[in-house]
Amino acid sequence: MTTLDEWLSKAETLELSGSHFIDGAEEAGAGSTFASVSPRDGQVLTEVADGGAAEIDAAVTAARRAFDTGPWPRLAPGERGRVLVRLADLLEEHRAELALTVSLEMGKPITDAHDIELRAVINTFRWYGQLADKLTDESPHTPPDTLALVTREPVGVVGAVVPWNFPLTLAGWKVAPALAAGCTVVLKPSENSPLSALLLARIALEAGLPPGALNVVNGNGPVAGRALGTHPDVDVLAFTGSTAVGRHFLRYSADSNLKRVWLELGGKSPNIVLPDAPDLERAAATAAWGIFFNQGEMCTAPSRLLVHSSIADTVTEAVVERVRTLRVGDPLDPATEMGALVGEHHLTRVLDHVRTGVEDGARLRTGGARTLTDSGGVYLEPTVFDHVAPGSRLAREEIFGPVLSVLTFDDIAEAVALANNTEYGLAAGLWTSDLSTAHQVSRALKAGTVWVNCYEEGDLTVPFGGMKQSGNGRDKSVHALEKYTELKTTWIQL
Repeated sequence: MTTLDEWLSKAETLELSGSHFIDGAEEAGAGSTFASVSPRDGQVLTEVADGGAAEIDAAVTAARRAFDTGPWPRLAPGERGRVLVRLADLLEEHRAELALTVSLEMGKPITDAHDIELRAVINTFRWYGQLADKLTDESPHTPPDTLALVTREPVGVVGAVVPWNFPLTLAGWKVAPALAAGCTVVLKPSENSPLSALLLARIALEAGLPPGALNVVNGNGPVAGRALGTHPDVDVLAFTGSTAVGRHFLRYSADSNLKRVWLELGGKSPNIVLPDAPDLERAAATAAWGIFFNQGEMCTAPSRLLVHSSIADTVTEAVVERVRTLRVGDPLDPATEMGALVGEHHLTRVLDHVRTGVEDGARLRTGGARTLTDSGGVYLEPTVFDHVAPGSRLAREEIFGPVLSVLTFDDIAEAVALANNTEYGLAAGLWTSDLSTAHQVSRALKAGTVWVNCYEEGDLTVPFGGMKQSGNGRDKSVHALEKYTELKTTWIQL
């Protein structure tokens, strides 16, 4: 295992580029920049080119040219697949550099960045690379004098806008299937985590991706994001982020070329523990791990722990005891379990929710305050509330931070009603030993993913996405390709 001193040494020699990546080359753009500040210690990592409409237009133009006349869509699917597999191999070779970049720019513990985030993005490009030549079209049964073909064709230029919490994983979930389908991509990473995406693009060029097939433009959402969302040469826009911003992209589509918009938005995920849970200790430990993993900065975070009243005290106390031993610290320390929040602005927002929770009468069991203030970084104690009212902000609004709300119920019907009492429908957890209960409650929960007796499990064979105001469309699995292809019918009279 790499030690803290070794990671610190690597950080001192890490070369970071903040230039845009357009048409296979680094571009400075118009010259304006913004500072990439590490939440680890408040230090500036590098200056990042600040893109706007001109840079987005240049990237879209490159992607359009690469799609309309370039080699990528015209390669045999197996050849495209081999490039993506080669990219996965190169990401493995650059794994430490990529993990360190992610950890520095958004505060994720280095162990999680290296072992979880990089594993996910490497597996994503390898999986879609291996899938590329295994897709089939259709030939329906028709009268003897006709032939019908139903083919899936690449949609064209894809705009992908991804957040900072899993900057490489979520980019991979969009870029990999889009490229596998034969599309070209303009990626706009979050202004809080642009550096890892830029490194990904440079490695993709090395893997054999032709210029223009993958472009990266930095910039803030209201400027660069809007320019991408309204651009008439973007055929599909795939976005992961907040529900509020997702609404903007729908409006951008309506105001431009009616491009398809695929949204993966927020969540306020319930985690239901029934009295017949097979292992209450494991359920409590998983609840604590789930909400504080990645500093709680996850759309699927099990932020509402719904516990049957007969076991509420036992489960809540077990969670609190686990939280009190959770190690908050330097993201570059391999022993750190919870790192830094992404920035001061986000910490202020999370602390506002904590303050409101206390004012609304919820009981603060542990945490709730800023910590490690001498580091210069952005750290918050892991926080647990119980006695949370179902209609309160703590119970209904996405906090996107290390804050757990515990609610109780007396029967399964009440648990389902509490779980569904939100505008979101991204994910849910359920702990029970009864098979019928597992099936019945899973069907009743309005969520795109339901985990039974576990949380945050799964692989690339299954789709990921939400219901209600958690969005539409699906990332992961073969179903993700549906977002980046058009169905065409060809009817031939013989």
